[in-house]
Amino acid sequence: MRAEERVLRGLSTPIKVQDFLDRLPMNWEKNGDTHMSPRRVLREKKAHCIEGALLAATALWLAGEPPLIMNLSPRLGKSDDDHVVALYKRNGFWGAISKTNHATIRFRDPLYRTPRELALSYFHEWFLNSTGEKVLECYSKPLDLRKFGTDWLTAEKDLWHIADALSERKHYFLIPKGNWRYVRRADAMELKAGKLVEWKTP
Repeated sequence: MRAEERVLRGLSTPIKVQDFLDRLPMNWEKNGDTHMSPRRVLREKKAHCIEGALLAATALWLAGEPPLIMNLSPRLGKSDDDHVVALYKRNGFWGAISKTNHATIRFRDPLYRTPRELALSYFHEWFLNSTGEKVLECYSKPLDLRKFGTDWLTAEKDLWHIADALSERKHYFLIPKGNWRYVRRADAMELKAGKLVEWKTP
């Protein structure tokens, strides 16, 4: 783990972590779904959102911060995936580190008083490219990864137990009851921006 630890200890700020994740290619899961440990991510040089969040949380942990992740979920029945971010705080305000292929649901500066405020910052940018429908519905209570010990950091098996624990956390709805009907779909310019990607699908 020494080589991996040197890399992670070099990612000593949220901005350095985010810059590292932005350079890391997307994990397209060509051979089936994965949930790789930070060691496997560094070895295979690729990650998707929860794998990036776990690596980010690990780097923050090594820097003396709590390793926290949070789930963001779309409305049930909508054809979109959950998104997972790593959380950090500066001067009492929350920010997020995000591994994504899209131009929008990315890094968040530490400007938000609560995880709810931070989650809401993703609402207007999270829409279906096919219809423009905005779909972000809820966010989870943050999950402290220290509860899982340290074996997951270097695990060779997929970390489905962490994904399951995160999905089972209490989730909080963002949209007031009855207000979905007032939500405007993304317009033509937003749809155009929504098609921008960082890594082309192979």
